[in-house]
Amino acid sequence: MNPILSSLPLPDLSDPGRAGSLELRSDTCAGAPPASRPSERQPSKQPDISPLLLRWFTAYGRRYIRRHFHSLRVSQSGILSDAEGVPLVIYTNHASWWDPLIGLVLKQALLPDRRLFSPIDAAMLERYRLFAKLGFFGVQQQTRRGAVQFLRASEAILSEPDSLLALTPQGRFADARERPVRFQSGIGHLAARTTRAVFVPMATEFVFWEERLPEVLVRFGEPVEVRREHAAAFDSKYWTALFEQKLETAQDGLSLQAQRRDPKEFITCLRGEAGQGGVYDLWRATKARFFGAAFRKEHGNK
Repeated sequence: MNPILSSLPLPDLSDPGRAGSLELRSDTCAGAPPASRPSERQPSKQPDISPLLLRWFTAYGRRYIRRHFHSLRVSQSGILSDAEGVPLVIYTNHASWWDPLIGLVLKQALLPDRRLFSPIDAAMLERYRLFAKLGFFGVQQQTRRGAVQFLRASEAILSEPDSLLALTPQGRFADARERPVRFQSGIGHLAARTTRAVFVPMATEFVFWEERLPEVLVRFGEPVEVRREHAAAFDSKYWTALFEQKLETAQDGLSLQAQRRDPKEFITCLRGEAGQGGVYDLWRATKARFFGAAFRKEHGNK
């Protein structure tokens, strides 16, 4: 266990009567100011999403991922709480440039009825205005104003029960094996101000198994339901430390699964390219037809 948490009381925040779980099926596959009282918070609104543009970009993302990866797999050991009627926060390690595309594809496969939002560097959003219509909202990095922007926008998003907020609280690209896991403080301040939401860790790794192209492996960790009545007992530092520990546990579990290389432990949400391509695969296909055998592009049996 994270040594920071060894001296903290870890309450049972689950509520089986309220937060249901989503069964994964094979066919679907930054720093912040002190929390204020609800009456002191200035209202904000959810970012506008273009459904047509979102559908096009998600379809593009699926094709792009299939071109560059052998598969996108979700661990059957993970827990993904749908918490129907309650806003959802998924926080993940920031493994690579691919994270937003992976998130969009997983959202479509696993939580199609949710509206997905995510913060992005304001300067980057200014350069890529398309993202403003895909659920991304701008936040100024490493500034008090940016912290306020993040909290106000996130609170507006979590005011709607069908919302899904995706966060990379490490605030930078980080290797999946980096320990201990450390977050910026924004996620803890958000939890301390939240009326009600379910926070779910998501571990991601990009690994090579037996094919030319890598695998994308994902594992969801233990969800924590946060409610307004917890505010008096647990502060932002407590929530930050707790979420760090939950994500680290999910990452450790995924790392062991990646080393075992057993596809039976995963659900394949997206199948991509396989084989060597070019002249080599042409020769293999011709040889298979000549001997009356079936041609398989895959190098291994996974």
